[in-house]
Amino acid sequence: MKISVLVVMVSALLLNGCVDTPDSEGWHSSQKDEFLDILENDRYASLCDQKALYQKVKESEDSKLMSKLLLSYTNNLANSCIDIPAFKKAQEARRSEKFKTHFEIYEEEVDSKRIKMQLQAGESIEKILQPYVPTYREFERLLMMYRTLQAQGNMEASTLHKIRLNIERVKLMKPERSRNYALVNIPEFRVRIIEDGKTVVNMGVVVGKKHMQTPVFGEDLKYIVVNPQWNVPDSIARNEVIPKLLKDPDYLKKQRLVIRRDYNLESPLLCATDVNLTAYNGGKGPVPFKFIEPPSTKNGLGRVKFLFPNDHSVYMHDTQSKYLFKRKVRTYSHGCVRLERPHKMLKYIITHYTSTSWEETQEMYESFKTHYIAITKRLPVHTAYLTTYVDDDGKLKIFKDIYRYDEIQKLKF
Repeated sequence: MKISVLVVMVSALLLNGCVDTPDSEGWHSSQKDEFLDILENDRYASLCDQKALYQKVKESEDSKLMSKLLLSYTNNLANSCIDIPAFKKAQEARRSEKFKTHFEIYEEEVDSKRIKMQLQAGESIEKILQPYVPTYREFERLLMMYRTLQAQGNMEASTLHKIRLNIERVKLMKPERSRNYALVNIPEFRVRIIEDGKTVVNMGVVVGKKHMQTPVFGEDLKYIVVNPQWNVPDSIARNEVIPKLLKDPDYLKKQRLVIRRDYNLESPLLCATDVNLTAYNGGKGPVPFKFIEPPSTKNGLGRVKFLFPNDHSVYMHDTQSKYLFKRKVRTYSHGCVRLERPHKMLKYIITHYTSTSWEETQEMYESFKTHYIAITKRLPVHTAYLTTYVDDDGKLKIFKDIYRYDEIQKLKF
């Protein structure tokens, strides 16, 4: 008797259209409604170049067109609406003009087969899109600011365009699920440590010169070096140190530099006359001897550096040039990030991201010997290029386009 009643109930539901069965494309009616709701206000700012297709979908609710739009929307969300091929071409042109510039593009693969399977399984559109939604608080804040200013209708088009461009840049950042990260915002000349959406450390930085730019990328912090030695990169040795040394025999002494066979301070000490300086004056490639500045109170790296290993040999560090932090535009480094308050950064990271005590660290600090401290809790470091930023007080900040990325990055729509 119970089985008969159940059969009757299911039949009645089917006859009344209450069972949401997928169509030939895998769409359930509830998914179509949800997707159209997302598209109505372009919830994730990813319609971009597909507005004409959206109009067709809105009018017809054709499942094939809707599948095509969902795939495009997801791809725009995952990989931005910036014209990537044109941007890469512009970057190559700048490098040919001897600009040292790098902007990492973290492209994600959008699996169309998986999306279709998710549709057929009845998963919500929000769940399908979720893996591609940037988790950085900057994405949500810029998106909200953009919508608010659009609705008010009194903001200049150029400002709206600038905000939108930065929304797209956040999409291009390294996909990240950690709620804790350090963000170096290059055009703002500022670094923040952000934990669970809150700023816990905030200070000024000096970034790379306009022709020796701090690269845009993301890597995990791995080590802190207390009392670092400065290992002069071969490129700087060739193009700065050796030319000056050839002109001034006392240059090494003035700059507190020594020459050794490698970057080990225990390796044999060499004199300038022991090596062929002229052969490595300018140009590119490795130099078979190394210039080192040993740890000291006057070391160019200061007393501490923070290593997030990368292909660009870029890191955060202390600096002797404290006077630069009084300037509004701070593009003076060879690409590394100089910290305004390195001691504050050191204490916070030691306390929250290592197993080393602050007392032990202070002993290392006072020893003037080089010590490496491992990071034991994950902290990604992202060097970003955001010319608009919404601060903790909810105010929009706008910065100069110091590296011309606003100029050469074009939207596809």
